[in-house]
Amino acid sequence: MQLNKQKGFTLVEIAIVLVIVGLLIGGVLKGQEMITNAKLKRVESDNAGIAAAMFSYQDRYLQLPGDDDSASTRFTIFAGPPVVAGIDGDSDGSIAGGWIGDSAAAAPDQETGNFWRHLRAAGLIPGGGLDDTQPTNAYGGNIGLRDGSMDLAGHVTVFGSIEGPIAKIIEARLDDGDPTTGRVQSTSTVAEIDAFATSTDAAYVDDDRYFMAFRL
Repeated sequence: MQLNKQKGFTLVEIAIVLVIVGLLIGGVLKGQEMITNAKLKRVESDNAGIAAAMFSYQDRYLQLPGDDDSASTRFTIFAGPPVVAGIDGDSDGSIAGGWIGDSAAAAPDQETGNFWRHLRAAGLIPGGGLDDTQPTNAYGGNIGLRDGSMDLAGHVTVFGSIEGPIAKIIEARLDDGDPTTGRVQSTSTVAEIDAFATSTDAAYVDDDRYFMAFRL
């Protein structure tokens, strides 16, 4: 009687398979790293772009966007139809209101909401002047602006929903690594963004998401 011979993989074949698997895993990890780096750079570039747009507006019109008391006559788009009510600021040098600005609400939220409309009407950021929609960042959170946040004085940009590990990297790259001090401060509690008090987050936690405020 003739026995069937079973043929297995040789050591060379197994080694080749392991090499291929290793290359695939390495490619996936490298791809994830590239995506993370791209998102980090987008956060940084978005922040720099907003600051550049705000100061360009100020240089051009000698007013801050949102705080501009002549926007209704400066930009014909606000003359309508439809006529945009409450589009002017009070020109006091402060863009007033919470970081989630609502241009349809009563003061002081009008100015932080109209900040985006004024910049768009001036052609300094994409979109039309009637649009007060807040931009979103690379992690899906809103981008806002307000005058002061936590222990930061002066105007700040706010990026919401930043993942803990990413917030830690951004903080280390741009500031002192501490969410409670320096020109970049963070909180996991949204109410603290509109408050003038030290953040209650003493350190970054990987499982949390953060609202990061950048001093302009």
